[in-house]
Amino acid sequence: MKLRLQIIILFLLAGGASTNILAQTLSSSYFLEGATFRHQLNPAFMGERNYISIPLLGNINVGTSSNVGLTDFIYKYNDPESKYDLTTFMSSSVSREKFLGNLKTNNQINTNFGLTILSAGFYGCGGFNTIELGVKSNSSVNLPYELFNFMKTGMDQDVYHIKNFAANSNNYVELALGHAHEINDRLTIGAKLKFLVGGANVDTKIDQMDVELTGDKWQIMANGIINTAVGGGYYKMKAENPDEITGFDVENNVGPAGYGAGIDLGATYKVGDNLILSASVLDLGFINWKNSLKGATHNNEPFTFDGFNNIAVDPEDGDPNSVDEQFENMKDDLEDMTKFYDEGKVNRTTTLASTVNLGAEYLFFNDKMSLGALTTTHINKPYTWSQAMASLNMRPARWLDASVNYSYSTFGSNLGWMLNIHPKGFTFFVGSDRMITNVTPQYIPTNNFNTNICFGFNITFGRCRN
Repeated sequence: MKLRLQIIILFLLAGGASTNILAQTLSSSYFLEGATFRHQLNPAFMGERNYISIPLLGNINVGTSSNVGLTDFIYKYNDPESKYDLTTFMSSSVSREKFLGNLKTNNQINTNFGLTILSAGFYGCGGFNTIELGVKSNSSVNLPYELFNFMKTGMDQDVYHIKNFAANSNNYVELALGHAHEINDRLTIGAKLKFLVGGANVDTKIDQMDVELTGDKWQIMANGIINTAVGGGYYKMKAENPDEITGFDVENNVGPAGYGAGIDLGATYKVGDNLILSASVLDLGFINWKNSLKGATHNNEPFTFDGFNNIAVDPEDGDPNSVDEQFENMKDDLEDMTKFYDEGKVNRTTTLASTVNLGAEYLFFNDKMSLGALTTTHINKPYTWSQAMASLNMRPARWLDASVNYSYSTFGSNLGWMLNIHPKGFTFFVGSDRMITNVTPQYIPTNNFNTNICFGFNITFGRCRN
């Protein structure tokens, strides 16, 4: 298992970002009273009935979001001398202006995986109680514009200043105990306490990388760190320089990498007979990572870099490489562009990526339909994002809920939907907050990597709350 900065490039350039494992359940379920797991969005939401999830199938959510897409990096190649139909942005057939004009100052990709292993909800103790055991995996990468400017422009510019080059992956098991309580017929409050067991954490940051042309080589001065916490993990070192990190591996004695705690808080308030206001703050907490491996750049030691010279993308470079080979060579060159040195083991504490939800719902047609508005802010610098969603929610039958919505976020606009079937005895739901529109033959989104899917089966029992 390699580490260094190919972690970053693999997310984007090797296609992993679209299949890797930001919320644990759908935002589309926020205004559906029959949705079993909407208490994960606001702990003040009470269940329609008691429930027990089917192990490993109760709630599964996989998704990505980004402000860049495949078409920003891969282009059609019309050269008759080439045996390939596609090439990367490094080809001379792709102009600098065309490629860089599509990029943002910070190009972000976020991926998430949420799996509920086991969950139960029941009425008692004056309210609605939940017990959950699940797995969360959240990964983010920030690729600055200036990095791609350096790769594409090369020696046509003498100096580059690359900032905020970062990647993070946080993976843990969560045991949560929740309680929602009606203060009166208008106000409901809720809280959820969480015990966390850290599985793995990688945090890479290069705050500043100065690249200057000296002769036919580049001189690089970098200021960055890399922290890695995996039970039984260790850095691999360069033979001729035993302090320089070349990769990462794991011994057989894999175990918990850390422990932590968190809390969710929420409230709902009914204004008159038709308007419901709600708010929640999720994942206020931390994980303490024990024996975390630390690496850092040598800030006062510049080193030389040959540049991106090994990527054959045009006939004059020899036999052009396939797109996969071009990305592999980019990854190898990026490894040579970065040097981290071992600084031993440390105990460190990281905060969870918190989320703030603010909602308003207006009911009509005897509560058979409603209009909802939801704003979401996900706080996780430098990967913070926000979203605003407008939702039409329908309940044509007592056992059937549906929602269609439109949202606009840091990563663009999206259409979402959810279908929730919940007769007495069981529930089944499926939906997506970010619909796929155009994909490649490999089912990779061609525009922004904005897609997710969530579904689950659960057993319900007891009297319906309504």
